[in-house]
Amino acid sequence: MHKIEYLDIKPSEIEKQEYEETILKVLDKCFEIENLPKEKLLVSITITNPENIRKLNKQYRDIDKETDVLSFPMFEKEEIQQMLQKGIWEYDDILGDMIISLKQVQEQAIEYGHSFERELSYMVVHSFYHLMGYDHIKQEDKEVMRPKEEYVLEQLGITR
Repeated sequence: MHKIEYLDIKPSEIEKQEYEETILKVLDKCFEIENLPKEKLLVSITITNPENIRKLNKQYRDIDKETDVLSFPMFEKEEIQQMLQKGIWEYDDILGDMIISLKQVQEQAIEYGHSFERELSYMVVHSFYHLMGYDHIKQEDKEVMRPKEEYVLEQLGITR
């Protein structure tokens, strides 16, 4: 089971339920599409505010600014591919940590003209693929990562 926690924000119980249903639905689809054993790998998700995400971005990436999501993978891309090829997961492990700025999700949903659910789902899928070792800094990497993200969202029926 994935772990979801809230750091310095206090959503209502209804909001928490909505956030968690969306996050878990997206993660389940990501795991299914990438053939990951969800009973063997855990993702830790922290929902927080811009101040905390800025501190973490500064601390771990030496970038002193707010961002929408941070991803901290536990494996290199090649390690995950080897584990997938073997089909044998020797132990339960953490795939990685996601940290999502709730305020950024809200603002970006408005900015991009789509629903909060769509933006939160995108943040989760985007972070998931970072945990899987994908990146988007170079154009050729972006051309691999973006279609994977869109495919997951399409499979869930979450569109712009």
